[in-house]
Amino acid sequence: MNDEALNMSIRKFLKTVGVNSQLAVEKAVQKAVADGKLKGNEAFPASMVLSIGKLGLEVKFDGEIRLE
Repeated sequence: MNDEALNMSIRKFLKTVGVNSQLAVEKAVQKAVADGKLKGNEAFPASMVLSIGKLGLEVKFDGEIRLE
């Protein structure tokens, strides 16, 4: 196993997840505000699950999204 290749591959995956997740959340928030479902000053819980079936890995991350 090449530790450097593994590290770079994980970082690339996490960067893709981070960028695409942020865009998806931003788009969903903008739509919810436009549709009147959110006022634009809320905070709400968020969670994400990292799952890698071949490794039997499933980790949940909890956090909060604040609009102000």
